[in-house]
Amino acid sequence: MIVDGFDLSSPLVCEGIVGDGCGGGRVFYIEDRSLYAYDPYSKSNLRLADGFNNALSIEKKACKVFITLSGGDVVVFDLSQMA
Repeated sequence: MIVDGFDLSSPLVCEGIVGDGCGGGRVFYIEDRSLYAYDPYSKSNLRLADGFNNALSIEKKACKVFITLSGGDVVVFDLSQMA
């Protein structure tokens, strides 16, 4: 499924579900080793964090974005604390 040009079937793209905590309705994605949030209402992108070398996938649950890196490490970005 494509949303505003983002392929939601890509392992480096996920959509925040409205009512699921922080970032509902936004698209989260990894590009050039950075984590971004795209707001479809304002059509704006916000860079949240950098340094995700070799990211394999991202997933969002409630206020947390889980980024799986090659080698099996998982980085958790907490949207409620922006860290």
